[in-house]
Amino acid sequence: MTATAGSTTRSVFRAEGFSCPSCVAKIEKRVGRLPGVRDVTVKFASARVEVDHDPSVTSTDEIIAAIGAAGYRATLSAF
Repeated sequence: MTATAGSTTRSVFRAEGFSCPSCVAKIEKRVGRLPGVRDVTVKFASARVEVDHDPSVTSTDEIIAAIGAAGYRATLSAF
């Protein structure tokens, strides 16, 4: 899911492979380093990753790749 507000978009992803709460910090750190990303929130219990970003700077594919580089598989969520 992607919702736009001005130049900031909130995209929601589902991630797989979480085994402990430290996984949250790993994803937040990796995605948070991307240019154009303003905020990253990872919900451990639901495996949701919510990212506020500028889509003209960082695409959802780049965010999925960053989550993958952290060691987890992710897809853009429908809700």
